[in-house]
Amino acid sequence: MKLSARNKMPGTVTAIDRGAVNATVQIDLGGGTTVTAMITNASVEELGLEVGKTAYAIVKASDVIVGSD
Repeated sequence: MKLSARNKMPGTVTAIDRGAVNATVQIDLGGGTTVTAMITNASVEELGLEVGKTAYAIVKASDVIVGSD
């Protein structure tokens, strides 16, 4: 897998919650860190995602927004 994104974090899929069109996928990166992403149900199928399977959280963003109360 060749990508221009620098932030490629391997982990294990711990949950897939499917909705009508999209699914929420949780990936355990280890050390108590979990990343949650929303992708289409079609993408879940195309990627062959299943709980317990290894997957990558890949982050490429030009902006990061941080908020605080």
